[in-house]
Amino acid sequence: MENQSNQSRSFGSLLRWAITPPQAYVVYLLCVVLVGGASFYVGTLKPNRHPNLPPAPANAPMPK
Repeated sequence: MENQSNQSRSFGSLLRWAITPPQAYVVYLLCVVLVGGASFYVGTLKPNRHPNLPPAPANAPMPK
């Protein structure tokens, strides 16, 4: 039981440390870089190709 209260107290002190002005800027920039890097990585992944599927039909323009 003591261990759980120490863990929550340490998380609270870490959170309190992270929201003070100088550290908050660094934490914000770190989060922006991590989200940007993750989205870039996900964007570079290639979709799986299924060789047995026929190509999607092209939509023909409607005659007027």
